[in-house]
Amino acid sequence: MVGREAYIAVYMMSDRPRGTIYIGVTSQLSRRIWEHREGVEPGFTRRYGLRRLVWYEPHDDMGVAIGREKSLKRWPRQWKINLIEASNPHWADLYPGLV
Repeated sequence: MVGREAYIAVYMMSDRPRGTIYIGVTSQLSRRIWEHREGVEPGFTRRYGLRRLVWYEPHDDMGVAIGREKSLKRWPRQWKINLIEASNPHWADLYPGLV
């Protein structure tokens, strides 16, 4: 996925299959995921060891992406799991494909 930094992304991180899920939005996906993985900033992902990028969705508009992030955060947990497993059934770490 070379050159994928030109878009905004909504993404989900986890620690393991069907584990804790974090939802975020960023304009620099690979950099932001690296920050989560390295524990650069204190917060939820560092506290819970969420280092696996399990799902992401590109957007052209930050306002739309933020709306999607907020919507996903309101979804029941099972819906989030279903969304992840629809494209990533084994909860593989997608980060290596970004860099």
